[in-house]
Amino acid sequence: MDRVSSFDEPLKKLLGGATAKVMAEHLDLHTVGDLLHHYPRRYEERGKLTALADLPLDEHVTVVAQVADARILTFNNGRGKRLEVTLTDGSGRLQLVFFGHGVHKPHKELLPGRQAMFAGKVSVFNRKMQLAHPTYQLLDASDADEATEAVDAFAGRLLPIYPACKQLDSWRIAKAVDAVLPSAQDAVDPLPASLREGRGFTPLPEALLKVHRPQTKADIEDAKARLKWDEAFVLQVALARRRYADTQLPAAARRPVADGLLDAFDAKLPFTLTEGQEKVSKEIFDDLATEHPMHRLLQGEVGSGKTMVALRAMLAVVDAGGQAAMLAPTEVLAQQHHRSITEMMGELAEGGMLGGSEQGTKVVLLTGSMGTAARRQALLDLVTGEAGIVIGTHALIEDKVQFHDLGLVVVDEQHRFGVEQRDALRSKGKQPPHLLVMTATPIPRTVAMTVFGDLETSVLDQLPAGRSPIASHVVPAKDKPHFLARAWERVREEVENGHQAYVVCPRIGDDAEEAEGKKGKAKKKTAEEDPEKRPPLAVLEIADELRRGALAGLTVEVLHGRMHPDEKDDVMRRFAAGDVDVLVATTVIEVGVNVPNATAMVIMDADRFGVSQLHQLRGRVGRGSAPGLCLLVSEAHEASPARARLSAVAATLDGFELSRIDLEQRREGDVLGQAQSGMRSSLRMLTVIDDEEVIAAAREEAVAIVAADPELEHLPELRTVLAALLDKEREEYLDKG
Repeated sequence: MDRVSSFDEPLKKLLGGATAKVMAEHLDLHTVGDLLHHYPRRYEERGKLTALADLPLDEHVTVVAQVADARILTFNNGRGKRLEVTLTDGSGRLQLVFFGHGVHKPHKELLPGRQAMFAGKVSVFNRKMQLAHPTYQLLDASDADEATEAVDAFAGRLLPIYPACKQLDSWRIAKAVDAVLPSAQDAVDPLPASLREGRGFTPLPEALLKVHRPQTKADIEDAKARLKWDEAFVLQVALARRRYADTQLPAAARRPVADGLLDAFDAKLPFTLTEGQEKVSKEIFDDLATEHPMHRLLQGEVGSGKTMVALRAMLAVVDAGGQAAMLAPTEVLAQQHHRSITEMMGELAEGGMLGGSEQGTKVVLLTGSMGTAARRQALLDLVTGEAGIVIGTHALIEDKVQFHDLGLVVVDEQHRFGVEQRDALRSKGKQPPHLLVMTATPIPRTVAMTVFGDLETSVLDQLPAGRSPIASHVVPAKDKPHFLARAWERVREEVENGHQAYVVCPRIGDDAEEAEGKKGKAKKKTAEEDPEKRPPLAVLEIADELRRGALAGLTVEVLHGRMHPDEKDDVMRRFAAGDVDVLVATTVIEVGVNVPNATAMVIMDADRFGVSQLHQLRGRVGRGSAPGLCLLVSEAHEASPARARLSAVAATLDGFELSRIDLEQRREGDVLGQAQSGMRSSLRMLTVIDDEEVIAAAREEAVAIVAADPELEHLPELRTVLAALLDKEREEYLDKG
């Protein structure tokens, strides 16, 4: 069998259909190579028992412990049987329960003093931690000779604990790994020999053996160092090649002209640009003046003025005879950008119209829900070049949309916009247009290097003058209901002082939503039995409650994604004009919405939102001269991770700091998300936030290798591994995912 194919062997050939099916469906493992890269999450030492005291609630766990006692109890007048087993490990105790016919086997096997490995989901019953119906594997044998052998076999052994699922326990995964481990010898090593030897890395087959079946802790460290490096290096080579390929593409240089649209716009600005805006604008203008496409990521704090920087770049391109397109992730945001850009430009946005400026251009909006006539006119303005600037949703990428001469694409909120869409838009120009990607979620440097490694990065980290600070507080609605009452009083006070407020809820709460959750009745039942399981608070319900109760007499309106676009636009216009006191909305207001008079925000069920989302939402207030207030309402328990997250958001306004906290709490996959679609989720060992040095060093090596040998002609193994990372079938699978 050749060196690559054993890694590509489908698992069902070696493990049987049933196990392979569970692995594919629940763990996304399809081939021998996938399973060999499914690394243990941690290792149990024989004799060193898991701390039962530290078990996390609601998680699938694997513990090694000793049976302290076991007894059968009856209930229902003797008709029902329950086996209760108490485990101990010196740090704490854990209860196991088995019901009905399932009690006989464990009752015979789980005798006091026996040691076993148990897996199940941790729950609480009568204030005690328990595993209901766990699966288990005995670690000792009843026969004396066998017992000695078993102890010898286990003594000093490190038991790998694999990321598992309900349908497949860690030790069944371990058995499957044993079956495929001989194939580790066929691993194709992506590292050039000089690099591997220079850095003293273990050969790859050995690293795979050591990570799955370590003899010592040093084996684990060796294997991890090698496997982390591989992940970082292969990913950085893929990104370096993408960057290199981009520099080989031709593009029209777009240089601003004197006394053009940009100068006219700058002359009418009522404020001066911040130092940061000046610096970043220069980086962008330098890129636009070159004859290969700019690929730049513009990231900045909420409210740091990214839109202003992007607009000036768009105006410079229009001056140079090109067109600029701005893509927004939602219709609400596209309309909002269109409104704020036309307002900022004034008569400069009315080119060719009565009262418009001679230097002006047309700024058109293009979204999926526009009427036919308006849409036809917008498409015509684009193809003739009459419109210098177009703002729209992903509808802009449709085949029907033709440009006269597309020179610059600005993408807002990159994390919702994958590599393929970027490529689709790029093909709209006669030559590839320049690309400016904006993200309002500040990204730590390591993540930017890993996720957006094919883009140069510009950072705006100062807020424009005149921005007000935002005070944030957690409102523990469950423990202290009077705090919530006070929150509504504060909203009323803001309105009485001439300001406006947002109330944000996680759910809309209309019939369509109820129909989606066909299990409505069952849900209600659990909500009554267990308030923790209640559905998230909904916009329509909260708006009704507020109109009738705490905010009676104020103008309270709703905004959510299922409203008709004209209706949404009307509500936003009235809110911006000050005719609406309180806007109860979903996260459709998360980015781009700019109403300087809105000073207060109450986020209901705040623990149901992510850190960066909360930071985004909060950025909608304090946009004028009056200070902002953000109240995070939560029913989460004070000691819970959810409350810790909210406290972190309340404690700092630094988005970069928050994104670090966010990353530490989330899985890497969320971070890489769509931005890396087209690549297998290749990070299994590397954690972007902790392995900064590895990523930086790997990037350096990758850039040097690609510069010397762009096609990797002298590195066939590296080429093979890259092809596997980017294979077509998986790419399509990822896109659908």
